[in-house]
Amino acid sequence: MSEDPKIAVHEIVVEPDQARQRLDRLLSLAIEGLSRMRIKALIEAGHVSIEQTANRRTVTEASYRVKSGETITLDIPPPIDATPQPQAMDLDIVYEDEHLIVLDKPAGLVVHPAPGNPDHTLVNALLAHCGDSLSGVGGVRRPGIVHRLDKDTSGLIVAAKHDAAHIGLSELFARHDIQRRYRALVWGHAAHSVGRVEGNIGRDPKNRKKMAIVARGGKPAVTHYALVEAYGLTASLVDCRLETGRTHQIRVHMASLGHPVLGDPLYSRARRGRSNDLPDDLRQAIAAFKRQALHAAELGFRHPVDGRDLNFQSDPPHDMQALLELFRRHDSA
Repeated sequence: MSEDPKIAVHEIVVEPDQARQRLDRLLSLAIEGLSRMRIKALIEAGHVSIEQTANRRTVTEASYRVKSGETITLDIPPPIDATPQPQAMDLDIVYEDEHLIVLDKPAGLVVHPAPGNPDHTLVNALLAHCGDSLSGVGGVRRPGIVHRLDKDTSGLIVAAKHDAAHIGLSELFARHDIQRRYRALVWGHAAHSVGRVEGNIGRDPKNRKKMAIVARGGKPAVTHYALVEAYGLTASLVDCRLETGRTHQIRVHMASLGHPVLGDPLYSRARRGRSNDLPDDLRQAIAAFKRQALHAAELGFRHPVDGRDLNFQSDPPHDMQALLELFRRHDSA
């Protein structure tokens, strides 16, 4: 149950005569003011948990059949403004024309408004930079946005300036006809210099803030990785190329190999103790690195309007570069 007073919490105990109903139907009948479609979206977003015999788990399937005696908890996050407002901020623009804009996003910048981050996002900055032409392209809450990067992942991202460009870019992403390469600093030394990870990604049933490779449901996800540099057995720099683009895909897939991204607050907690045996300056630098060491380093696609092949590359930002240099220095000593 949430302790945030801004989040509405509904708790329902399943009666014997309600058993075997679909989860979304039960909730829509029990809670006034929420459509079944809205409830389904909340379920799929991880806002429903079920407890039975002191075991609580998150359920993300609207078709789940409830059982008598289960306690169902639904958290409804606070609404965000229907229309984001323009907010001027400095943008690192890599490329821009009348159809689209490619930016190098800094770590710490959220892409679009959401509960907890209602403003000062990339969307707010794009609205200020592009003007009224961007409003409504791809939806009022995410105008121009075709794909996203996690808040603390840095690197290249493209946005559309009008509907035709948005449709064209969206089709490229849907066909996986996009070049996307990420640089990741991960724990450990991979057994193979190149590899492929495949596994459906869905909401972690034990922690709705996390994603996981799931045996049932989820969405297909494929990541190709290649070793760039190894720093003994402690850490490695790898290139990750995406066939698909699921939430936390690289972070989940690399963690599944036993090589979570260094600094990742969700998927590498168990590896933090590995830094205890490192030299003091390296250990302190790792402790001070407060985000996942992941950077979107390459973005390539065919221009959705004029058909040109475009390719953009970006070096990791200063904080990640400094950490890599420290690893290299100790590895060569």
